[in-house]
Amino acid sequence: MSRDALNRKGFTLVELLVVIAIIGVMVGLLLPAVQAAREAARRMSCGNNVKQLGLGMHNYHAAYNQLPMHMGGTNKIGTAANWFSNPDRESNRLLLSVLVGVTPFIEQQALWEQISSPNSTDLSTPGVQRVPPFPAMGPMPTDEDNTAGAGTNLRNTAYAPWMTEIATLRCPSDPGTGLPAMGRTNYAACLGDAVQFHDQGPYSNGTLQTISSTVTQGLRASGRGAFVSRMKTGFRDMLDGTANTIMMGEIATDLGDSAITTRWKNITNFGTVRDNPLACRTAEIDPLRPRFWSATATNLGIANQGRGYRWASGGAPYTVMNTILPPNSELCLAFGHTGNGILPPSSRHQGGVHVLMGDGAVKFITDSVEAGNSGMGTVYDGGAGVRAAGSVSPYGLWGALGTKASKEVINTEI
Repeated sequence: MSRDALNRKGFTLVELLVVIAIIGVMVGLLLPAVQAAREAARRMSCGNNVKQLGLGMHNYHAAYNQLPMHMGGTNKIGTAANWFSNPDRESNRLLLSVLVGVTPFIEQQALWEQISSPNSTDLSTPGVQRVPPFPAMGPMPTDEDNTAGAGTNLRNTAYAPWMTEIATLRCPSDPGTGLPAMGRTNYAACLGDAVQFHDQGPYSNGTLQTISSTVTQGLRASGRGAFVSRMKTGFRDMLDGTANTIMMGEIATDLGDSAITTRWKNITNFGTVRDNPLACRTAEIDPLRPRFWSATATNLGIANQGRGYRWASGGAPYTVMNTILPPNSELCLAFGHTGNGILPPSSRHQGGVHVLMGDGAVKFITDSVEAGNSGMGTVYDGGAGVRAAGSVSPYGLWGALGTKASKEVINTEI
C-alpha cells in the first residue's frame, strides 16, 4: 500500500459533493411522501371527529327520543321586539346550533354545565362577576346590532362558552385559529336540498312569538334534511333510511383570504338565490384563481362572519350545510349571516369532504359527486312554478343523499 493511501484520512471535495447531492435527491423524493402521510393522518383524525359526533347524536337521540334542534335554545315569550334589531338579554332567541345540545355526549360535560346554568363569568371584565348573570343556555351567539348604537357588533365575546374552541369540532387539516372568529367548528348540520323558511323556522316573522300555519306548511315541504330549523326531528323521520341520509358535513373555516368556500357572497333578493343556486357563480370569481373571489368582488361577508366562525350559532355560515351545489362550491347567501342560501360543505382535504350519515357511518364524498341540474331552483313549497312537496331532488345523487323522505333509491356505493 502506498504512503499516500495510508496518509488519507477523509473525503475529497468531489466525494463530499456527491454525498450531499445524493442526500438532497433522497430528501426530495421522501418529502412529498412524508407530507402525504401527515395529511392522511390528519384526514383520519378528522374522520374520527365526525364519528364521535355521530355517536354523540345517537346517544342524544337515545336520551331524548329526538335529535338536537337546529336553531333551538330559549326564547322570551311576549317580547315584541324584532330579534335582530333590538334583542333582549334574557334568552338566546332560538339561535343555537345542534352542536350545543350534543356537548355532554362528546365528553364536554363541564362546558355543558356552564351553558345550562346561569353563568356570571364575563370575559370583558375579568375577575368581576356579571350582574345579572348570563341567561341559562347562554345569550345570543350572534351579532347584537343596534343595542348600543348603529354598527355596534358585540357578538357576545364576553361569554366564555361561546368563545371556547372544542377539539372534537376541529379538523386537524384546517389551520384556522383565533380572532375574528369566536369558537370555530369544522362540522355543520345538513338541512337537505332546499332553503325556504330555514332562516326563521315555523314562526310568522322575526319576533318569534307566533307560529304560522302557512309558514309551517311551507317549512314541512322545504325541511327535507335531517335537521329542520326550529322544529323537532328524529331518526324515524328518515324514511329513505338512515344509511341513505346525510346528517352532518365538513366545512372549512375562513382564513381571511376571500376563498369562495369560506367567505360568502350576499344577494339581497332571496328569490334570486332560492330559484337559481348558481346566482353567485359570476365574473366576480377570479378567473386566474377560481377558488377565490376577485379583488373587485362586492357584497362579500364581513370579516367576523366567516365560515365556521361560531360553533354555538345556528346561523347559516357557521353551522349549516346543504346538498344543492357539490362540495367545495361557492357560498351564496340572501340577507347575510342571518339569512339562508347555498351552503355546500367544504374541506382542506384533497378532492372532497367527510359527511356523517344517519346510521353513524362516515363517508368521504368527492367534489365530482353526481349533482344533477345545479341550475334548477330549490324545492320549497309546491307553489306556482316549483316542484311539489316530496318531489325527487333535482340535484342527483348528491341531493338524494341530503333528503330524508323523498323515496329516492340510492343504487350507488358511497
